[in-house]
Amino acid sequence: MAKNPTLVLASRNPGKIREFQTLLGPLGIGLEAFTGPPALEDGETFTENAIRKARGAALHSSRPALADDSGLEVEALGGQPGVHSHRFAGEGADDQANNQELLRRLAGIEGEKRSARFVAVLALATPDGQIWTWRGETAGRILTQPQGEMGFGYDPLFLSEDLGVSFAQADAVAKNRVSHRGRACQAFLADLPGILADLFA
Repeated sequence: MAKNPTLVLASRNPGKIREFQTLLGPLGIGLEAFTGPPALEDGETFTENAIRKARGAALHSSRPALADDSGLEVEALGGQPGVHSHRFAGEGADDQANNQELLRRLAGIEGEKRSARFVAVLALATPDGQIWTWRGETAGRILTQPQGEMGFGYDPLFLSEDLGVSFAQADAVAKNRVSHRGRACQAFLADLPGILADLFA
């Protein structure tokens, strides 16, 4: 294995970069943000989009690359917003607009029909075409109004089945323990020692 192995992260999100640095640091793995052209995220699943981002970053940088794609699936909306979670209220929509659109579409719907889940898929790609993926899910329900000031995205509306509060009310440690991204990362880290030799031969 290389003396100072480094993965490229296909993200420009500073918070996401810090999160992965915290996860990978104890394993002695560095992380660099990908600065090349972004991949076209037009896949029909989280897995497709995560793979496209990881593969594009690996080919452009000539190094192993990590990417993720995630979103919210609501039972009453037939799984929407799904892969369109970040632009549910339209291109360029912010978190508040997306949350308002979600509440508008769920108006008059009550109880179990407001069941939802967050999904995250991590993809790791090498320049020679190897691909690994990991999936994480967490169950909950959509509230009728936002609760909590922490988190981001749909967190204020997502009542966690595991925690009994919204993700925006939970501290980072508790949220990361049960969140979709946290669970995908746990699976990724469990498998990573076994594939490090392939990555940095």
